[in-house]
Amino acid sequence: MKKIIAILLAAVMLLSFAACSAKKEDTTKAEETTAAAESDLAYIKQNGKLIVGITDYAPMDYKDEKGAWTGFDAEFATAVAKKLGVEVEFVEIDWDNKFLELKTKSIDCVWNGMTITDEVKNNTNCTKAYAKNEQVVVLAADKAAAIKSVEDLKDLTFAVEKGSAGESAAEEKGLKATGVQNQTNALLEVKSGSVDACIIDSTMADTMTGEGTSYAELTKSISLTKEEYGIGCRIGSDLTEQLNTYIDEMKADGTLAKLAEKYGIALAD
Repeated sequence: MKKIIAILLAAVMLLSFAACSAKKEDTTKAEETTAAAESDLAYIKQNGKLIVGITDYAPMDYKDEKGAWTGFDAEFATAVAKKLGVEVEFVEIDWDNKFLELKTKSIDCVWNGMTITDEVKNNTNCTKAYAKNEQVVVLAADKAAAIKSVEDLKDLTFAVEKGSAGESAAEEKGLKATGVQNQTNALLEVKSGSVDACIIDSTMADTMTGEGTSYAELTKSISLTKEEYGIGCRIGSDLTEQLNTYIDEMKADGTLAKLAEKYGIALAD
């Protein structure tokens, strides 16, 4: 009888232990789910990857000969993902829909030479500036000498990336512009002769036009605006603060300076 009672007690203890373990495991999972819901950092770490929204925009993000994404921002984001302990995944987006992509969690951040504007500040939790840029006019090299001021642009037609700082600059200056999918397409429109010029980032113009490039017949002309690049995270995201910390660290240790020299980027002060 005593043996039977002992066996029953042992069985009860085992069941209680199993139930407690299961309860503890369920509680841990619930806590992790809650933390992920409240924290972008926890959400990203739980997913095991940082999903970065980009466009094809050299020298910030573009594909190498093997089809892998590379460039200043691509290398920067990859290094940051490593610091976070996760993989990086690049998703090519429609730039005009970048805020919706962010809000719906299709991506975790917009990291693609994004100009810090009031619109960006109102729709993202943006990091501090990490690079400088300008919006410049690009047109046929044999026509560049005639462009001295904005007034000389009034009769020209332009291509601009939809939702970009180039589009905003065209509107601000009262220029006749047509929106296209990305800055590469804007250059193609000029090359094909369907428009007279385009307005794109100086970082791209320096890389993509002139002797030895695919757009040897095009050149950078006057500057319309000066600006800075930032990384856009979701409204209220705690990822922003962490990225700001990494920007400071990578400036201090020289990592960003090396990338800037490699890709011809001017770092923000």
